[in-house]
Amino acid sequence: MNQKSHLFFTALLLFILAVSCKQAQQPSQDWPQFLGPDRNSNSSQKGILRSWPENGPEVLWTAAIGPGYGGPVIKDGRVYLLDRKEETGDIMRCFDFNDGKELWSFSYEAPGSSSFPGSRSVPTIDGDRVYSCGPDGDLYCFDINTNKPVWNKNIRKDFGGSKMPVWAISQCPLVYGDLLIVSYSQDPNAGLVAYNKLTGSIVWQTEAIGNETYASPSIIKIAGEDHLVMAFSSTNTYMHKETEITPGKIVGLKPQTGEILWQYDKWQNVIQIAPPLDAGEGKIVVVGGYDNGTVMIQVEKTNNEYSIKEIFYHNDFGEHTKPPILHNGYFYGQFSTNDRRDGLCCMSMDGRVLWKTKRKPDFDKGSMILAEGLILATDGNQNLYLIQPDTTGFKPLASAQLLETGQNWAPLALADGKLLVRDQTKLLCVKVAR
Repeated sequence: MNQKSHLFFTALLLFILAVSCKQAQQPSQDWPQFLGPDRNSNSSQKGILRSWPENGPEVLWTAAIGPGYGGPVIKDGRVYLLDRKEETGDIMRCFDFNDGKELWSFSYEAPGSSSFPGSRSVPTIDGDRVYSCGPDGDLYCFDINTNKPVWNKNIRKDFGGSKMPVWAISQCPLVYGDLLIVSYSQDPNAGLVAYNKLTGSIVWQTEAIGNETYASPSIIKIAGEDHLVMAFSSTNTYMHKETEITPGKIVGLKPQTGEILWQYDKWQNVIQIAPPLDAGEGKIVVVGGYDNGTVMIQVEKTNNEYSIKEIFYHNDFGEHTKPPILHNGYFYGQFSTNDRRDGLCCMSMDGRVLWKTKRKPDFDKGSMILAEGLILATDGNQNLYLIQPDTTGFKPLASAQLLETGQNWAPLALADGKLLVRDQTKLLCVKVAR
């Protein structure tokens, strides 16, 4: 090989290596946990279709599933969903993301019924493990290569929970380093526990911190450090008439040890479902649906001491089951409960509510994903929307009736240009990107 050929070959090799490294650094298209890669309903998906055919976006496949509210996750061309049959128990199911065919399933006994029957939570995938938590507190770790459990616990019974929380357990496990973190429930109280994610051994646990909560844990940056942040309900006087009336709490803990670092104890929401949202620069937004809609606090650290400032607190914006979407300094959420129908709403960073759809159109506990500056949203009923976020008003680009049943509150999942959405009888895979 002459010198010129050698230089060309070397340059070509360096180019191939550079391209390979660049591709390796691109964000993953997987949807590995509740609310996506960063647990905030944001997707790196590109090429989102800005218009749909008259009869709606293409449905690539459907799969029959049982009733419930648990959403799917996606990794390496496979879909994982915790399904349920009330008369027998929970079922971890794995589908082929390309055609919806079931590849394997694993069932375990956990019979029983609760108000709004069916599944509750979203699994979490980490490496070759998938973690799930059933409505009765059955926490499982599965090996996705053998399709078998590696370890399992029960976060209700193991911590003295004599009664099921009113609406069952709805924990979406959080992986943090070597830890798997969930909130355990002792009706009507709750605390937190961290397991070694590989073995299931307890690394740390707290005493009961607050009233029962249906919210899952979040990791939020405070002064450049990771804080484990949880929101707890205020006393539900409808369901716990004999219990002392106490406010809810927003609590920050050290994720490595469970040490409580700070807490805000003026939150009033009797059924806390939505986890806290990181709004940047130490700001935390917590939303709810009952009694109070939204609060923003700012946590600051000075000389190893934490201080909490309440920025705003009102009942003009909220979300029943999920945190809002934050886009360009504005929040978008579906604020509908038994008592109010504000629909899809937009709120500024200083707490001003700019618009509401009310019932035209109605949005009621649906799910949303932000991708390429657009919002994909279910309305909690039968419709899927494509929305341009805008502070001046509701700007739908497209909509389609894809679902058949009501109460479609499950979180969505998006990967490889395909959106997974479910109702009470089926899981659909919908093409939403080029």
